[in-house]
Amino acid sequence: MENQIQRKPRILCLHGFRTSAEILKRQVLRWPAAVLDKLDLVFLDAPYPAQGKSGVERFFDPPYYEWFQATEDFTEYTNFEECLAFIEDNMIKSGPFDGFLGFSQGALLSAALPGMQRDGLALTRVPRIKFLIIISGAKFGGPKFAHHKLTSNAYSSPLECPSLHITGETDFMKQESTSLLEYFVDPFVINHPKGHTIPELDEKSTEVMLGFIERIQKTMATADEQIYLNADT
Repeated sequence: MENQIQRKPRILCLHGFRTSAEILKRQVLRWPAAVLDKLDLVFLDAPYPAQGKSGVERFFDPPYYEWFQATEDFTEYTNFEECLAFIEDNMIKSGPFDGFLGFSQGALLSAALPGMQRDGLALTRVPRIKFLIIISGAKFGGPKFAHHKLTSNAYSSPLECPSLHITGETDFMKQESTSLLEYFVDPFVINHPKGHTIPELDEKSTEVMLGFIERIQKTMATADEQIYLNADT
């Protein structure tokens, strides 16, 4: 059991709207080695090529991708079910995974997955999501993003899935990110002074992140032990 307890959390990382796995990877890998050495990170490109201008064109080269599409007022969505199937297929192919890290559109999606999985509406062929890292996140059914039919009950009860939320002081999504916290039980929080980006971690933020990793290691150990006991009986 010792090896199981000490294994690194395997995390599927979902990038932002009209960016890419490579862009998210370059930003996350700026985090301290003390954090990165404890995580097994897998970066996935979204299934659809960007259908418009990317907000990161001045900073990062293409190609750019998006997870699903929405109307301008975010009341209707296209390719949402297909996106969920794509993610699950990749989890089966490259997993198993313990949790998600999501940024922006990837965070909006990640935050809703535990509730959809709980209700049997998504990720039914893969193990239970054990934790989330949400960067510049938001909530389906909040002020900005209407519900998709599959997310309508995703937040109907408090989510006990351990979560870490990273929010920028000047992020245009700050209000959405902050309001998301109330739907998670005992969330960890990192605030940074920048905007809609994946921040580098200062000493204080690194401490919070390491505390969260310690928390999810315990969650994983309990889950692994239960699997071991079930297999033994």
